[in-house]
Amino acid sequence: MPDISLATLVVLCLAALAAGWVDAVVGGGGLLLLPALLLGLPSSAAGPYALGTNKAVSIVGTTGAAITYARRAPVDVRLAARIGVAALAGSTGGALLAAGLSTDVLKPIVMVVLVCVGAFVLFRPAFGTAPSAEPLPARRVLAAIGFAGLGIGFYDGLIGPGTGTFLVLALTALLHLDLVVASATAKIVNCCTNAGALAMFGLKGTVYWQLAGLMALFNLAGGMVGAHTALKRGASFVRVVLLSVVCALVVKMAYEQWVA
Repeated sequence: MPDISLATLVVLCLAALAAGWVDAVVGGGGLLLLPALLLGLPSSAAGPYALGTNKAVSIVGTTGAAITYARRAPVDVRLAARIGVAALAGSTGGALLAAGLSTDVLKPIVMVVLVCVGAFVLFRPAFGTAPSAEPLPARRVLAAIGFAGLGIGFYDGLIGPGTGTFLVLALTALLHLDLVVASATAKIVNCCTNAGALAMFGLKGTVYWQLAGLMALFNLAGGMVGAHTALKRGASFVRVVLLSVVCALVVKMAYEQWVA
């Protein structure tokens, strides 16, 4: 356990609770959790230990949300697992390249993509509200495995922020799911990317396991409540949260790129 005050510990647990809720609804919980860890942990170890502890916390909330969704939403678990295996491979490859590749070039591209995606969702009110009843063509399944699995998994290993949100958007567009089912499927896929990253951080010894265990309880509670909220409120509610998270991602990346 790092040397932090009781007040800081309380703030970190509350951040984990809120992050679990946001992540379960539409992804993007790392926007709350990672900055909180970076601020709360001792400065000498904040970077690597924040990343490792963040993954140890978030995988618990993501798994809880995935189980909650799977019990109540019509999730194709086999398809989600296939995409998840590809995402695990992609995130591993991204993590291996992350050390030798500057992300400063990629972040502006990601911001432009996010702005376009946000505009698309904003001006297409029906996006993700009316799922297709037709059987999924094989080419769409392969596209989801390739893009949502390998592609976004690679992004998660390389950069990370907004992975859950990108998964929701990609699964909605490629598989014609509604936003609630897409969020449920994304949780299963995200469990795979988190597992791969956590294994690497664990091997490097950059995880505060005791702190992560405590925060994970709050993250799990937030994730399960968030999943229940999304299931109860429906796709229109998820759409509002999605747009909010996309805007927050753009602002955060812009600040990191040109201000910080």
